Amino acid sequence: MPTMNVHSLSLRTLLFLGLWHSGRRSLASAPELQNQPKKIAVVGGGIGGTAAAYYLRQEFGTGVTIDVFEPGTVGGRLATVKIGDQEYETGGSVIHPLNLHMKHFIEKIGIHQRKDVPSKMAIFDGKELTFEQSDWFIINFFRMLWRYGLSFLRMQMWVESVLDKFMRIYQYQQYGYSFSTVERLLHAMGGDGFLHLMNQTLEETMLGEGFSQIFLNDIVAPITRVNYGQSVRLNAFVGAVSLAGADPGLWAVDGGNKRVCSGLLYHSKSDLISARVTSISVKLRPSKTGPTTTFYEVNYIEESGASHALYDVVVIATPLHQGKSDIAFPGFTPPIPSHFPGRYHQTVSTLIHGKVNMSYLGSAEPASKFTVSDILTTDSKGCAINSLSSVDPVHIPQGYKRPPASEDKVWKVFSPQPLSQEQLRDIFISWDSVSETRWLAYPSYRSLHRKAPPFILHDRMYYLNAVEWAASAMEMSAIAARNVALLAHHRWHQEAGKIDQEDLHARLRGEL
Repeated sequence: MPTMNVHSLSLRTLLFLGLWHSGRRSLASAPELQNQPKKIAVVGGGIGGTAAAYYLRQEFGTGVTIDVFEPGTVGGRLATVKIGDQEYETGGSVIHPLNLHMKHFIEKIGIHQRKDVPSKMAIFDGKELTFEQSDWFIINFFRMLWRYGLSFLRMQMWVESVLDKFMRIYQYQQYGYSFSTVERLLHAMGGDGFLHLMNQTLEETMLGEGFSQIFLNDIVAPITRVNYGQSVRLNAFVGAVSLAGADPGLWAVDGGNKRVCSGLLYHSKSDLISARVTSISVKLRPSKTGPTTTFYEVNYIEESGASHALYDVVVIATPLHQGKSDIAFPGFTPPIPSHFPGRYHQTVSTLIHGKVNMSYLGSAEPASKFTVSDILTTDSKGCAINSLSSVDPVHIPQGYKRPPASEDKVWKVFSPQPLSQEQLRDIFISWDSVSETRWLAYPSYRSLHRKAPPFILHDRMYYLNAVEWAASAMEMSAIAARNVALLAHHRWHQEAGKIDQEDLHARLRGEL
């Protein structure tokens, strides 16, 4: 790993200390503010929706009712599957060590990081393993140096430079700044450079930085395939987020990452409504003593039938895209689409309890000696899968050791399409259970120069998942949740000075 420079280290240390101390900006006066909203609806109970409920409670105080609508299981794309006596992650599985909101959440909720089980990685081209990580760092370093020169180190330094800028958003949010569009939020992080990354492929960016096509094909593509199921032709910003997912120190939540969502829901003191929202419209209510009041009517279907309720503020925390939701927005001017342009990319997550076929990997190594846990794949025609990983339970029992490949254990396969019986027979010698989950997991990032959907859909209606068109990750959803909560607060109280301003550092210098 590259050595972190002193400026970067001091900034990160300040951010950690500031966020860890309070977890939020000073809002002692918020509950006393007059004319607070009485009811807020959050549509979606995943990490974005539950984080939004948590931050909305911080911003608007104890007097407001917050309803979270979720037709399925709280957690959304954070989900587990039970195999035998244990549960395993089938959705979002890892969190970066610099994801400060996620770190704050688990501290606040009182849950812990999962015990770390050492892992090793290999790269598979559809015929054989082209790289296999050693237990020894120095051997790995010299293998990379021999094949790619300093490219691997330079890649880590490039990702580090993006992360340094990315972390500015925590400082902005700590001081209550919010942004009306994804592009403005990205600009506050990294200026024109981040907007440029959004409109250029990772391949173009890295070739421009002097990386070779061979390095991109052999090393970078396998990382983007396991994280986003897509090639190096995705946009460079999400590509940098993907490469950060290859950093050391990645972690997960003991008992499953979905526990963060249920914990946030509890701490937000929100009411969970198990229902599917079908439409949202504007309702005007005349007042005897003042101007006409505007509300949002949320129509929904629950087990007992159709119903509706009125809200002052609405946050949409589910993707408004084909295959993800079908919420109608009748009567709005200008119209609000049920589906924004673009599509979500399918990734099939298959958990198999069985024995892997070493000959499929083109390896002559005995299965009893094969201790690789994560097999990434190159973007070649002969490879029908994006990755093959040995997965550990969401709770690591005392004395747990990952079994070797010669024993039955749980493997996770990511693939663009469901695995056929023939493919299962190719990859595994034997198996006794197969659990398949088809995810529309994240946007298809191939289309460049497309503006992200807006955070503001209407006067007091907000769209959290707009941020996914920059990058889809748990922390991105948490950042968007805090941004939307701040935006809702500032717009309700007409505090324009905290919206779309990038003068934080100038103000801080003025206060010193």
